Amino acid sequence: MNYKISNSKLSVEISSKGGELRSIQDAEGKEYLWQGDADSWTDRGPNLFPYIGRMTDGQYRYQGKTYHMYIHGFLPYMEMNLVEKKEDELVLRLQNTPETELCYPFLFELDICWKLIEDTLQITYYVRNKDIKTMYFGIGGHPGFCVPIADGLAFEDYRIDFGENAQLSQVVLSDDCFVTENTVPVPLVDDRYLPLQHGLFDRDAIVLNEMPKSLMIESKKDCRKIRVVYEDMNYLGIWHWPKMEVNYVCIEPWSSLPSRKGITEDLETQPNLLHLDSGCEYRNTWSITIEK
Repeated sequence: MNYKISNSKLSVEISSKGGELRSIQDAEGKEYLWQGDADSWTDRGPNLFPYIGRMTDGQYRYQGKTYHMYIHGFLPYMEMNLVEKKEDELVLRLQNTPETELCYPFLFELDICWKLIEDTLQITYYVRNKDIKTMYFGIGGHPGFCVPIADGLAFEDYRIDFGENAQLSQVVLSDDCFVTENTVPVPLVDDRYLPLQHGLFDRDAIVLNEMPKSLMIESKKDCRKIRVVYEDMNYLGIWHWPKMEVNYVCIEPWSSLPSRKGITEDLETQPNLLHLDSGCEYRNTWSITIEK
């Protein structure tokens, strides 16, 4: 089921399946969210939980037992239940089920709230540990944005603006997209701009572990811009389908990283996972702004 929220500036569509963003349009009906393509990436704007990225051999260990997990966790494949619906706000909920407990042995409650404030879509994750033990997880977003935004322009006419005097550190991934121990600086034009080129993603995602906590997709030839702010996220993925010329770029605020190369991770010892004590709540807000 799809839900719509709107105000005078934006109209947003959200699916009950995983709380996936399906559309972001301005008042003139201009679409800013990638609409999927069977030849490359069929998704549009999924949420990721309780894991980010791949696990070695698709599995992990917890308290001596091996569990299997989908890439980016199970949330993208699960139906969420309606908690609250207003004209400009939506809250959906996912709770543990016998199905989730087979691959993730924790009792939890996850709410996602989408709220429109002028030209900004604010997304807030609420994770509640309903278990008697500490809960380990990762969470994040994976929206794909249309690039070029304006008709008649090319992908290469756009750039990502990280702000003045920006410094980026990239986690080097293995050829099969697992985390290595190496990091490298990312060169920027004028210490702020990353020009978009399809070849940037020939080796899959650019994963940053040090970066400013906001960015702008923009072009000198277009007045419309997309700003993403992720103040409480520790990592950022930038991606489109490798080795293809496609008209989108994903901006992915992440709380944690994929598995390390050659390691079957233990949830209690993987260094970057979030952990939440029994009875506690984790909250994280990030946002998308359409500027014109």
